[in-house]
Amino acid sequence: MKILVAIAFILIIGSLGSALFYLMRDRGGSKRTVRALALRVGFSVLLFVLILVANRLGYIQPTGLH
Repeated sequence: MKILVAIAFILIIGSLGSALFYLMRDRGGSKRTVRALALRVGFSVLLFVLILVANRLGYIQPTGLH
């Protein structure tokens, strides 16, 4: 499970970096920046759903912090 979360974080950071690259290179004149940011949002939502499902199925446990 930790590996899946780490991969998701790497994808999110990579997508954010590519959006910054496209923003600087294209000066905001193309749709590549928007597409990269939309992909980042999609990866973030996917990670959130993955964590919820893993918690529900018992793959991860709450830490017990109150």
